[in-house]
Amino acid sequence: MMTAIVLINVNRPELNNVINKIMDIEGVTEVYAIAGEYDLAAIIRVKDNNTLSEIVADKMPHQISGIVRTKTLISLKSYSNFDLNKIFSSK
Repeated sequence: MMTAIVLINVNRPELNNVINKIMDIEGVTEVYAIAGEYDLAAIIRVKDNNTLSEIVADKMPHQISGIVRTKTLISLKSYSNFDLNKIFSSK
């Protein structure tokens, strides 16, 4: 499983619509409204790099109106008190 955190800037009037559209993407498990340089942080958990690329390079920037800029952070290793593969394997 690949995990990425995508930091997102949006046009503020379109914030709720952008959140709903991002949550509709298969592989997006969480979206957080955040303070600071970015407006949102989306957590993506997918099976491979091709699927991740499709989401961050195509769906988010080209299919969701209102996204101004993104920055993608790819997880190299995860640490958790929970078995994340077991939790997210049903998706």
